[in-house]
Amino acid sequence: MDDLTIRRSATPYHLGVTLRDVLMPVFRQRRLAAMIFIGIFAGAVLSALLLPPRYEAEMKILVNQDRVDPVITSNADLQRGSAAVSAVSEEDLNSEVELLKSRDLLEQVVLASGLESRVESRWGKAVERFENALWRTTPSPQMELARSVQALEDNLVVDPLKKTKLIRVMYPSRDPELAARVLQNLGNLFQEKHAAVHRPPGTFHFFDQEAERYRGELATSETQLSDFNGTEGIVSAAEQKQLVLQQISQFQAELHQSKANDYEANRRALALKSRAADTPSRQTTQITKIDNAQLMAALETTLLNLELKRSDMLTKYAPTYQPVMELESQIADTQKAINQAESSPTQQVTTDRLPAQDWMATEVVRAESDRAAFEAQAGAIGGVVRLYQGIARNLDEKGRHQDDLIRNVKIGEDNYLLYLRKREEARISDALDSKRIVNVAIAEAATVPALPALNILWLFVGGFFTAGIVSVSAAYAVDRMDPSFRTPDELVRYLNVKVLASIPPSTSHK
Repeated sequence: MDDLTIRRSATPYHLGVTLRDVLMPVFRQRRLAAMIFIGIFAGAVLSALLLPPRYEAEMKILVNQDRVDPVITSNADLQRGSAAVSAVSEEDLNSEVELLKSRDLLEQVVLASGLESRVESRWGKAVERFENALWRTTPSPQMELARSVQALEDNLVVDPLKKTKLIRVMYPSRDPELAARVLQNLGNLFQEKHAAVHRPPGTFHFFDQEAERYRGELATSETQLSDFNGTEGIVSAAEQKQLVLQQISQFQAELHQSKANDYEANRRALALKSRAADTPSRQTTQITKIDNAQLMAALETTLLNLELKRSDMLTKYAPTYQPVMELESQIADTQKAINQAESSPTQQVTTDRLPAQDWMATEVVRAESDRAAFEAQAGAIGGVVRLYQGIARNLDEKGRHQDDLIRNVKIGEDNYLLYLRKREEARISDALDSKRIVNVAIAEAATVPALPALNILWLFVGGFFTAGIVSVSAAYAVDRMDPSFRTPDELVRYLNVKVLASIPPSTSHK
């Protein structure tokens, strides 16, 4: 009964997780944990002592936008609008990172650095021999180059630094000079590739050809324009046409004035003729009253003779005698004629032609002559106007042709100057590329590292913590996979039964 322990308690077991419960699996699997810890830590120590040191070279590349290459376009407005310098964006940095990792650039770096036939680790050589044996292939220069490029890509670290315009490039190697040489070659070849990618090759040659072509077209257009001007006798069709139009305008004004004068002269002649018809042709200028002395003398002589004859006959005949009575009647008629002549003397009327008639006749003749002159003048001016209108139409056609030729000369000159300017810009860009004045610069050149990349003390510390984590994890895993119950608390927790007695492990081993 000494080995049997009876526990009685009025209170139930405490089922909470304690520090003892947490550490118990490690104590139960302490042998396994110790073996794993010692093995991993010993491996780390041996690796730190036996493996050769690795050196890591570093280089920093600055990306900026100080140099703005001209846009390859014939649009002069777009070219002028592209001169503004933009800030370096995250896309620009990522583009340069991908350019640094490009396959063709890494191949050039491998060839320039002599990495195509160099495998640094024995493990790498063993893998290479295994792959050759597995695929039954004979190593070729292409395969070695591809493997070297793949190894360089795996070991090369390209990291854009946050909130900066810098790209950090690192390359580890057991040979410090090789690590520095690889990054130096990478920086030089990257600058060349950057210049080639951001500005297509052959730009200067293209713009030079185009400039020469447009120069020939400009010379042809100028010759055609000069020949046309010399053949047609035109200096400026627009100016000459303007002068002709001015002349047409003046002649048309004179034509309208002549027609107006013609109409006025016609109306005046008609008015004068109508007025002349209503006006008498002559007018009385003088009326003279005169007595007829001869008639009076004759009548008086006749009367005297009749009276003498009557006196003589009365002496002989009676008054009633017929001849006497006839004589009396003659005397009465003569006396009557004398009285009538005295009461109505003779008038002498003098008339003359009316001056207004002469003036109107003169004015009618003048108006008709003016009308004929104005009609002739209008006809002549109309002919001149038609002549100038034909000249204007001819100048208009020639002006359109001349404008086309001038436009061709202008277009040819603009194109020639544009491509001449683009050729100069391409030449400047080629000169900048040859001097490696690009938008990427080596901010920190790669140097030969003097110290290994990883300190041996950090290997010990890392091995210690790695061994501890792995050993504890293994102890917990093995303890977790064990299906047996080891403590009364586990019985209570998993089976929900009361434990009346327990035998300690030390007692059972006795």
